[in-house]
Amino acid sequence: MNNNNKKISLLRYWTTRYFITLIIGLIVVAIVSIIWIRHTNLEHRLNVTKYLAQEIADRFVEEQSGETVPREGVLEYIQERQNIIDTQLDPIIYIVDANGRVLSNPFEREPFTSERFPLRILQADSEVQRLKLENGDHSYIVKRPIQAEGVTAGWVVIIQSANQLTQMNEEYRLLAIMLFSLALIGWATIYFLSRKLSKPIQDVAVAAKHVQEQNYNFTLPENMKEQEVHELVHSFKEMSSRLQQLEALRSELLAGVTHELKTPITSMTGLIQAVRDDVVHGEEAKDFLNVSLNEANRMKTMVADLLEFNSLAAHAIPITKEKYEVNKLIKEILHQWQVANDEEGLEINKSLPKEDIYTEVDSIRLQQIMINLLNNAKQAVKRNGILSITIEKERPGWIEINVEDNGPGIREEEKDFIFERFYRGENKKYDTHGLGLGLPFSKMIAQSMEGDLVLKESSPGRTVFTLKLLIEEKR
Repeated sequence: MNNNNKKISLLRYWTTRYFITLIIGLIVVAIVSIIWIRHTNLEHRLNVTKYLAQEIADRFVEEQSGETVPREGVLEYIQERQNIIDTQLDPIIYIVDANGRVLSNPFEREPFTSERFPLRILQADSEVQRLKLENGDHSYIVKRPIQAEGVTAGWVVIIQSANQLTQMNEEYRLLAIMLFSLALIGWATIYFLSRKLSKPIQDVAVAAKHVQEQNYNFTLPENMKEQEVHELVHSFKEMSSRLQQLEALRSELLAGVTHELKTPITSMTGLIQAVRDDVVHGEEAKDFLNVSLNEANRMKTMVADLLEFNSLAAHAIPITKEKYEVNKLIKEILHQWQVANDEEGLEINKSLPKEDIYTEVDSIRLQQIMINLLNNAKQAVKRNGILSITIEKERPGWIEINVEDNGPGIREEEKDFIFERFYRGENKKYDTHGLGLGLPFSKMIAQSMEGDLVLKESSPGRTVFTLKLLIEEKR
């Protein structure tokens, strides 16, 4: 498999990348910290060296016979102060007169080969100088004047190796321990957090494989604290539950559709065979042929419905929209339906707005939707029922056409499936013939005209379907 397509786990992905990012960040912090610590340490030790030079100049120099000479105990004092102030300092200390003649060198180390101390160092303006000595070492030289009656009688000069001043073994050790601890804590934190986050996602992935194999027996964690993870798990549960229901419905609906197509074929076969075998004669044979023709027409209608539904789903049937006045159009559709469905005991009421309202629709397709809704309402109430048609402007720019009946209503568990293809409720399975495409087909037509068809309300004694259409402004 190509390495570019190789997949890695979410836990490994995040922990690896976070750890690399953490290490890079800690390296940057370490470099900056070392630079800052070296600079701070150097400044601190130079200040300590200045303080030591000043104390030597103030306390351990006296004049005798007009000359500046060192007091006794200089070496002991320097060693004592060195131990108190900073044990890492190992200076070379000179006490020289104004002409550079060395009066005292307590540690008896000579970085310069000449007998006199270089005057260029003593005469420089800066009290701290960084020089390369004759032995090749880089050192810092700190000088403090010895004042006698307001006159500079000599100098205290301290020479300190640059390596010693910037040496930070203990600081490096502490910094390394701190950075290693931060890296370990950071890696452990992201590892456990990523593991906690990836576990439910991994469970969902495993559950998805079960669903792919049509196995819905799985468990997922409950009450996740993370909102996004909780929504993911909850949505997947809802999706798998609905898929399970739809899978059961699909098998049931396929059996229903097969039955609906098989029944007229079986009836036609039996009737035609009876006529062919001279089982019936005369008028009875004609009746058998008429029944067979009706069954053939019914089957033809069902097949046509299937073809038309598939064509509309594939956007193969064009929708031709024109501007119509809603009240007039609905009255014409209702009149045509009443002429074709003149049944006693069926009461039809209508409530239309007084003002003219225009909409842009395909009148033929709108008639299909309305006739389907009216037929469904008629089948629900059977005889002695009431059908109501109302047109309302519920919100700006929209008109709602409500088709209401006083039938038994739609069962609660069936409401989520009434717009599913081939679905027929329990009340229609045995009472009426059809493929269960009426409502899905009508909803698709409504949406193709930039509207919608919804179940507004359903309860025992009242069911309302609402067709929503855009209002076309007058011109």
